[in-house]
Amino acid sequence: MAVLQRDLRRSDTFPVFLSRKRQADPLPSTYELRAFLQRMPKIDLHRHLEGSLRLQTLADIAMEHGIDLPSLKTEDLRRYVQAREEQPDYHRFLAKFRLLRRFYRSREALERIAAEVVADAAADNVRYLELRFNPIALSRAQRFRLQDVVEWVTDAIARAQQTDSITVRLILQIGRDEVLSVAEEILELALTYRDRGIVGMDLAGDEVNYPAHRLAPVFRRARQEGLGVTIHAGEVGGAANVRDAILLFHAQRIGHGIHALENSEVVRLLLERNIALEVCPTSNLQTGAVHSLSHHPLPDMLALGLRTTLNTDDPSISDTTLTDEYLIAVTAMGLGWTQIRGLVFNALEAAFLTEEEREALRGQFGEWNEIRPPDFL
Repeated sequence: MAVLQRDLRRSDTFPVFLSRKRQADPLPSTYELRAFLQRMPKIDLHRHLEGSLRLQTLADIAMEHGIDLPSLKTEDLRRYVQAREEQPDYHRFLAKFRLLRRFYRSREALERIAAEVVADAAADNVRYLELRFNPIALSRAQRFRLQDVVEWVTDAIARAQQTDSITVRLILQIGRDEVLSVAEEILELALTYRDRGIVGMDLAGDEVNYPAHRLAPVFRRARQEGLGVTIHAGEVGGAANVRDAILLFHAQRIGHGIHALENSEVVRLLLERNIALEVCPTSNLQTGAVHSLSHHPLPDMLALGLRTTLNTDDPSISDTTLTDEYLIAVTAMGLGWTQIRGLVFNALEAAFLTEEEREALRGQFGEWNEIRPPDFL
């Protein structure tokens, strides 16, 4: 019933337009469309562990560890940890992470949260997930050893994959405000634990107030060592940040990157180097990066031939799933089946996998490459 109510709320928020070219066509129900998109196997390359906690888990951990909250009722918690009902604001959105990191109170809590993230993605028919987390932020929250945090997460993810039909890889995240020595320590951990599912490095955090050129050598070394590199850039900052991510940090993927379209030279650079863009529409709306979903640049990015993918960013903060993001792409942006399928296969080709692993993943998606879409797509 809760899911049904959420879907009703979403249909009110995102009216069904289906396609800018076919607005006069008969419209299917939101339920019919969402059901098809939920069945579709999906790939999420941009999801933060710290932004993916279940509300009930927050309440349980708060009760167990005596965390002072205004209420332990899950519906009351929404206003504190979710951005859905708030005025869009980038820094208010980032502030949610400071609250959510208070709940990583023990090894057991962290392992529970990690396992639930995997279960929730699998339930949404996400077949491949790259989950990123900031180990230093989690270790500082309770003064855990940095190495312990990485071990706990990697162990929990490995166990979760044994019971859920999903493949998960991990990306270690460095904050833009971090000092160089800590960034180097995180890279060393990524290299040490690469045989336990760590495949890449990410730069994230306040893009407005923290230019991070001093951290570029860490990411260049990550590339040299064979790790994938993805950089948050062009989310609320300008196209120059995307250019720097590519030229200075040697990024293979850009987190968000929606403001790259402001500069034709940066667009050309993305095309020439085949850089993938990790787009997260609901998050972009809630941070104020875009003013409305109907004016989101995703259709233009696809029209330009950019290697664009669709992702969740922070399912708990944004109150979303990957199915919801695809629903928005169809209903609010007018994407059709060819574009939807293209987004999935763009993600497959951009995943931080070996070619052998990628070929195995292609096999899982082969049937959807040839499927006849519903008439309304």
